[in-house]
Amino acid sequence: MADDEKKIATTKPRLKIVSGGQTGADRAALDVAIELGLPHGGWCPRNRFSEDGKIPQQYILRETKSTDYSVRTRWNVRDSDGTLIFYYEPLEGGTAFTWQCAVQENKPVFLVELNFPPSPEAFYRWLNENSIRTLNVAGPRESRHLGISAEVKQIFVSWLNRAISANS
Repeated sequence: MADDEKKIATTKPRLKIVSGGQTGADRAALDVAIELGLPHGGWCPRNRFSEDGKIPQQYILRETKSTDYSVRTRWNVRDSDGTLIFYYEPLEGGTAFTWQCAVQENKPVFLVELNFPPSPEAFYRWLNENSIRTLNVAGPRESRHLGISAEVKQIFVSWLNRAISANS
């Protein structure tokens, strides 16, 4: 086997980040993916509907045929290898629904209670143990927890930088 073929054969696939594009944790995850040059995507409601209007086109999302948020939530869980959920106690609303979908689909979930975030090593270990290549990210929208977008970005970018450097 030629050196180039060996390199290709041993290269691990890059992590893809998906979310539903809602304000808050969803968009923070997509912003981090874009910032780090990672592939991103996911399902969003028809007409790119979100609490602040239309989801900006910079996010490469596919529209469901429904404006119901639950459809895109189910599809993002279904189409990913695992789900990372950022939240504040208690787990509620659409964030709790995402967790329920993951349990129903028998998909791995990594819960991050933002008042007590786990170590980056725990996240990295979870990614590897579950062979996560497509990661669904969910959490509260910005209107439910002001500042969650910035908080998620800060944590998530540092965690992903560590995961990327470990896989290089």
